Amino acid sequence: MTALTITSRYTATGPVLEVHGGLDHESAPDLRKAVDGLTLAPGHLLVMDLAALDFCDSSGIAVLLAARNLAGEQGADIVLAAVPANTARILAIVGLDRVFTLHPDTSAATISPAKQTS
Repeated sequence: MTALTITSRYTATGPVLEVHGGLDHESAPDLRKAVDGLTLAPGHLLVMDLAALDFCDSSGIAVLLAARNLAGEQGADIVLAAVPANTARILAIVGLDRVFTLHPDTSAATISPAKQTS
């Protein structure tokens, strides 16, 4: 399993966290720390880009849920982008595909609602 690396950047809609490597019980605290260090404001959209995610266990799912809770507490929203098939399957099995909004990629996730209806 590849070591976890997290890259953050900001877009017009809010922060994007790119998660690379394996997300398990050992690395999940690193993602939690990255999420806790974000600046979120009401109306922001936190995008978790999972395109390079190799593996995700229940600890990783718990961090995604914690990120969702944190975003909600701060009046922001969260979406998951480019979710790998194996992780998407797990999300569907436990019903979290109905809790998280899933997008095919970060570009689709960060299109403003006004542009989506044009």
